[in-house]
Amino acid sequence: MPWWGWTIVAAGVGLVELHAPGSYLIWIALGAALTAALHSVWELSITAQVSSFIIASAFSCLAGFFVYRRFDRRLSDGPTLNQRGLLTVGTRGVVCSNLTNGEGKVRLGDTVWLAEGPDLVEGTSIIVRSIRGSRVTVEAAELPLTGR
Repeated sequence: MPWWGWTIVAAGVGLVELHAPGSYLIWIALGAALTAALHSVWELSITAQVSSFIIASAFSCLAGFFVYRRFDRRLSDGPTLNQRGLLTVGTRGVVCSNLTNGEGKVRLGDTVWLAEGPDLVEGTSIIVRSIRGSRVTVEAAELPLTGR
């Protein structure tokens, strides 16, 4: 097969990856592209072309495994899968409606939550200690030391 044939195969497999993403066809396309590059520099026999395609595809798939493993580790949901509210534990916020008799409202970022905790006045800084359903349990945040 001429070198441009391998280029067409690489482009075709790359297009299939775009339309039916399986995340590994791109590495096979890279193997075909490397075979095209090798064949354009050195005239390879068909046996050498197929061998270089197999080897290049295997190495590019192996490299792809490590690339995707790095992305997968970063995007891992870990122990908070299906419990996104747990990510608010430790978050700092402010009381936006007095906590009276242990109930009130706090603002965390741009969201207002129902809150439970000690009686606190509006404007008090808080830290979320736990979450139960749609209510957060809070306590007053300690004021940072100012170095006086």
